[in-house]
Amino acid sequence: MSHVLTVIGAPGTSTLAPALIQAARGALVKAGARPGEPGWLAPAEACDIPFAGAAPERAEAAVRARLGDAPVDLHAQPAAGRRKALLVADMESTIIAEELVDILGDMAGIGPRIAAITARAMAGELDFAAALEARARLLAGQPASLLDAVRARITLNPGARALVATMSAHGAHTALVSGGFTCFTEPVRAACGFDEAHGNRLLVAGGALSGDVGEPILDRTAKETLLRDLAEPAPGGLAAACAVGDGANDVAMVAAAGLGVAYRAKPVLRGVARVCIDHGDLTALLYLQGYRQRAFTN
Repeated sequence: MSHVLTVIGAPGTSTLAPALIQAARGALVKAGARPGEPGWLAPAEACDIPFAGAAPERAEAAVRARLGDAPVDLHAQPAAGRRKALLVADMESTIIAEELVDILGDMAGIGPRIAAITARAMAGELDFAAALEARARLLAGQPASLLDAVRARITLNPGARALVATMSAHGAHTALVSGGFTCFTEPVRAACGFDEAHGNRLLVAGGALSGDVGEPILDRTAKETLLRDLAEPAPGGLAAACAVGDGANDVAMVAAAGLGVAYRAKPVLRGVARVCIDHGDLTALLYLQGYRQRAFTN
């Protein structure tokens, strides 16, 4: 079969009953496709349905219409080349649960002011670099020891470690590329096992935050450039790259990647991403590449 539709439910919910998969196969038939037998990637959690005879966008739309508001994620794609050789991931609200500058603002007693700027920046309403600099200025004079307290609050999102470890174990290169700060990207890189990490520099002087951000600022253009630079020497180039993020700063890199994923994303990113993951955890990115659950590495 030339194409495959992957259906993914939330872990531990047994969402994917056989009847739902049969309904999806029926929708493929009505869309003019010839579906093959389902292949379960994880019992009751993720299933591949191979098919031929219909464009992936048409097939996916037909299945979405048939399943209605069922709490599942869907993606139809060519069967060839679905396994990726590069992972480029955003950090905050993607690999980790938190927006760390917002936590830093809370600890400094200016949480609402910081969070308001963050929300507008991630929605694409403010220039990212200007928003980052504005938040840094609000933090000027705060003790640098707050950074340690924020690091202690970091939690990995479900599936983050398995995503990175499994792709690494199968030869992929992995990079954490964040508009956040390097004082946070490095511990997250180490905790997940990313090959490299990139972020912005929050400057410290005399044991306190100076209110400045080091140049150059890593924004959406820089994220895309890093993706392209990392993909260029890899077999398959951008087509063999997976990029995942959640907000406006991720739009360019997600749009450029062969497998561009919006994870629990803001509308500005959902509008350009080919894949949206709203119910599965980060292992959904492995299922999209055809990995079976028993092949996961933690």
